[in-house]
Amino acid sequence: QVQVVQSGGGSAEAGGRLILSCAASGYPFRSNCMAWFRQAQGKEREAVATIVTGGHSEYYADSVKGRFTIFEDSANNSIYLQMDSLKPEDTAMYFCATRRVWVPNASKCLSHLAQPDAWSQGTQVTVSS
Repeated sequence: QVQVVQSGGGSAEAGGRLILSCAASGYPFRSNCMAWFRQAQGKEREAVATIVTGGHSEYYADSVKGRFTIFEDSANNSIYLQMDSLKPEDTAMYFCATRRVWVPNASKCLSHLAQPDAWSQGTQVTVSS
């Protein structure tokens, strides 16, 4: 079955770096929507970044643009989220999700990922000031 399993995360100081990994299995990796979401305590879940695997297209939320990078490694059926210049407001539970759908650009993944085929287990990211 379709599965995504994440690793990484943890704690960091403001200005630091963390990298999250998400390994996909159970379906062809290429030509799908994948994304990183986060949900801070007491707030709505938000999409941080999306990617069309094999499509050379990425989307970033304004709050992380220029600081976070989403990328893929097709050899390992994985996507990653590199978080640089971390801020305390980045503190949240982070999730990986996948949706088996092709779209022409990653921004269009947002609507499709409202109903993903799989969610990761989630991990806490905490950034201290």
